[in-house]
Amino acid sequence: MKILCGNPLAQYRTQKTQIDAAITRVLEGGRYILGEEVRSFETEFAAYLGVKHCIGVGSGTEALHTALAACGIGPGDEVITVSHTAVATVAAIEMAGAVPVLADIEPDYYTIDPAKVEKLISRRTKAILPVHLYGQPAALSALTDLAKKHGVRLIEDCAQAHGALYNGVHVGAIGDVACFSFYPTKNLGAIGDGGLIATNDGALASRMRFLREYGWEERYISRIAGWNSRLDELQAAVLRVKLPSLDAANAARMRIAASYDKSLSEVGIQLPARRKESTHVFHLYVIRSPRRNELKDWLARKDIGALVHYPCPVHLQPAYQGRLHGSKNLPETERAAREILSLPMYPELDAKEINSVVEAVRVFARETT
Repeated sequence: MKILCGNPLAQYRTQKTQIDAAITRVLEGGRYILGEEVRSFETEFAAYLGVKHCIGVGSGTEALHTALAACGIGPGDEVITVSHTAVATVAAIEMAGAVPVLADIEPDYYTIDPAKVEKLISRRTKAILPVHLYGQPAALSALTDLAKKHGVRLIEDCAQAHGALYNGVHVGAIGDVACFSFYPTKNLGAIGDGGLIATNDGALASRMRFLREYGWEERYISRIAGWNSRLDELQAAVLRVKLPSLDAANAARMRIAASYDKSLSEVGIQLPARRKESTHVFHLYVIRSPRRNELKDWLARKDIGALVHYPCPVHLQPAYQGRLHGSKNLPETERAAREILSLPMYPELDAKEINSVVEAVRVFARETT
């Protein structure tokens, strides 16, 4: 494809000198696991979010798993989440031994529907796990109220929403715990896997630090049973380079989204909605059309990469089909999976590329009407 849907290489090239210097600093420093780079990034990201504690781990999936375990959630416990998400969300719940219970999504925002959540809460429910999808925060006010009302944890999946705001507060600073992924295509992406957990709860933070490294209280002495999930020094160093420019990169994404909005407002496709109390940071720019597959193929023939996030809800995938609670009542989830399409979106897209995408969509609308 001449125009990719996402392009982490472009971001590397814009900060190549600083990133190369950071990598060299780590290589020559001789400390490669849980050293000063990780500690500094944890401190810097905590300050950015406005939370007291951040714990770097190996991936976003492991962040969710570790957060759930630290909250004491395990076998027999239920966690309410969505099927319209990366499979990692559901996989992490099962990694903790808990039971995923699936709620349908709001059709306009693609995030968990609080009205559907309340109907699923039972005496076994221990947490609500909303996903801030595509850069759009979930309805956190209603979800926070539900969590407090029923005495359950609110665990934010922020893997696609670095820098997004809800009522002026960063996502990741609102729930009991929040989990981030630094997969290379994310708004804040590393050059490999990486994840992080954020919380204001000191006891939870301490437990998560134990869990991420075999439960060690001191080296080789396990205070509790844990595992190996550590953010690499190299990845932390790269993330430290990128963090100061995150807001500027998000602003570029929002400008591109505004350009798409303006140019595609009358071509017969559904454009992304914005929740009025939040800031959408457009990890993805997701349109909707009943002719999605035709449009995707059309764009491919024009050398424009467009992807589907996600083509098959978790509950319909072979590994999960027929066994997840709530999977029989997800009409909005299943309809979205048939109709959504992600257009190219990354800060380095230039005006010519944006115009090429817009023109290709417009021509499709004209020639196939």
